[in-house]
Amino acid sequence: MMERLCALRRWLRGLEPRVRNHLGNSPFAHLQPWLERRALFRFQRQPLALGVAAGLFCGLIPGPLQIPGTLAVCAWLRGNVVAGAVATFYTNPLTIMPLYVVAFHLGALVMPGEQPLPAWSPEGGGFSVEAMGGWMQALGIPLLVGLPALGLTLAALGYAAVHVLWLVPALQRKRRWQKCRETLAGTDA
Repeated sequence: MMERLCALRRWLRGLEPRVRNHLGNSPFAHLQPWLERRALFRFQRQPLALGVAAGLFCGLIPGPLQIPGTLAVCAWLRGNVVAGAVATFYTNPLTIMPLYVVAFHLGALVMPGEQPLPAWSPEGGGFSVEAMGGWMQALGIPLLVGLPALGLTLAALGYAAVHVLWLVPALQRKRRWQKCRETLAGTDA
């Protein structure tokens, strides 16, 4: 497991020069100084954690606005745009309805009174975009309150997870070093 984390960190560090080189040879080369100041392509712990948090928060935005929203939030927070864009992919046609149900329940916890979950009742018995839109409208205010709450919760968890996963190999190296020092101190005595 630790070898995989270390390999992932090495791969991410090797990815940064390739992204910068590709960006320097693209039509967007004139934007490179602004992008560098914003750390949008840095594959270090803090920008990666901010990018993942932005992607998890913006992943709940409906439709094709998830990645542009993530890019804007990453530019504002100075997070990694690649990590942010990849993090938005946790929402897809299979996961969006369960996520919206969780968001509805979070919103219902905050709002006064009892908020019953509307039943899914598509016309014709099948799934359609219109039926999904109608169901989302029936979820109403609890959904509007719960989506930001769920987004902030997922963003905080993703931010913390990146920091923990980034530090695990360093902590293990420290433990191995201490054990080695103790072993050497025991043989000298």
